[in-house]
Amino acid sequence: MNDTPPPTIVLLAGEESGDQLGADLLEALRKRFPAARFAGIGGRRMRALGFEAWHDVAELSLFGLAEVVAHLPRLLRLRRELVARLLRERPAVVVGIDAPDFNLGVERRVKQAGLRAVHYVSPSVWAWREGRVEKIGRAADRVLCLFPMEPPIYARHHIDARFTGHPLADRFPLVSDRAAARETLQLPPDAPVLAVLPGSRGSELARLGEPFFDAARRVAAALPGLRIVVPAANPTLLEHLRTRFADGWPAGAAPDWLDGRAHLAMQAADVVLLASGTATLEAMLAKRPMVVGYRVSPLSYHIARLLRLLRTDVYSLPNVLARACGMGEQAVLVPELMQRDCTGTKLAGALLALFNDSERRGAIVGAFEQLHQALRANLAGSAAEAAAEAIGELVEQPSARSPLGGSAEVRRGLP
Repeated sequence: MNDTPPPTIVLLAGEESGDQLGADLLEALRKRFPAARFAGIGGRRMRALGFEAWHDVAELSLFGLAEVVAHLPRLLRLRRELVARLLRERPAVVVGIDAPDFNLGVERRVKQAGLRAVHYVSPSVWAWREGRVEKIGRAADRVLCLFPMEPPIYARHHIDARFTGHPLADRFPLVSDRAAARETLQLPPDAPVLAVLPGSRGSELARLGEPFFDAARRVAAALPGLRIVVPAANPTLLEHLRTRFADGWPAGAAPDWLDGRAHLAMQAADVVLLASGTATLEAMLAKRPMVVGYRVSPLSYHIARLLRLLRTDVYSLPNVLARACGMGEQAVLVPELMQRDCTGTKLAGALLALFNDSERRGAIVGAFEQLHQALRANLAGSAAEAAAEAIGELVEQPSARSPLGGSAEVRRGLP
C-alpha cells in the first residue's frame, strides 16, 4: 500500500499568455498526476480546470515602466508573501511560467531553500548577452525552452535545459488552408490579399502605423483588385485604427477591418506586413510570406548597439530559426526593415517584390513547413505534454537537495 500523499504542484503564470500556457500544462500534468493539487497564480482558464488560485494573473500583468514603478511596493510584498507560503507548504515543484522579472526571483529563493524549481519559457538568450543564463541557472533546476536553439546555449553553462516545443506549433496545421480562410472572411478566392498587423501596443502603433498604412496604400495603387485585411486585437483598437487610417485609399481598396481573427487573416493572405515579435512566428506557422518592420526609440536602439547587447543581426523569429535549424548562416527568409529603413516606400517595395514572385513565395512556404516541424519536440504529442514530462521527471525523482546549495547533481555539474 502506497501511503505517499499526492503531490502539490505550484504554477506561477504572470501574464494572460501565461494563463493559456498554464492551462495547457495543467491538463497535461493532470494526466500524469491525476490526484495532484495544483495551486499558485493563474487566470480564468486555469481556474476553470480546478486550479487553486492564490492570486490572479491580473495582479502581475503590468505594461510600461511607469506602471511597474507605481505598483512595485505591492509586487515586492506579493512576492515576499508568496515565497513565505511556498516555504511553509513545500510543494513537490514550483513552475514559473514566463514573466522572468517576477518568477526568477521566486524560483531562486525556493531553490535555495531546497525546493525544486522549473522555469517554463526561456527568455530570449539567443538574442541578448549570454551572461543572463547564469542568473537563470541559479534560479531553476530545469529550464523548459520553446525553441530548439536554446538548450545548447544553456549547455555551455552547465545548466539543465529541455526543448519542449512551441505551443503555437500545435495550433496551426502543417499545411494551411487559404481557401477555407478566405471563404470564412468572405474574400474572393483569386484576388491578391495583404494582411496588415502593425502591433497592438500604443508605442508600436505610434511608430509603425503611418509607415505600415502608407505602404499598404502604395501596394493597393500598384496591384489592381488588392484586398487588405487588418485584424485588431480588441474592439477599442479596431475603432482607433479604422478612424485614424480611414482616408487616402485608392478606389475600392479600403481595408476590411476585423475584430480579432488574426490567425484567420494571416491564413487568408498572400503576403503579410507585420511588426517584429510573436506575430512573425504566427505568420510563419500560417505559412505566409511576410515583410517585417519595426522601430524602437532611437535612444534604446543606440544604447543596444553601443553596449553590443544584441547577439544577432536578424530580428524576426523565422530568420533566427532558419539559421538555427541549418538553413545557412546567412539565411534570410523574411525581409526585415528596421529603424530608418522602416518607411512606407521601402516596405511597399519589399511587399511588391513578394507579390510579383510566385516562385519565391512557394520556396518560402516550403521552408516554413520545415521550421514548423522543427518547433515540435514531440511529434506524437503536444508541447504541453513534453513540458509535463520534463516537470514530472523532477517530481518523481528522490530529493538530493541541500537547503543551501541546490541538488548534489547540479553542484557536481558546475565548474
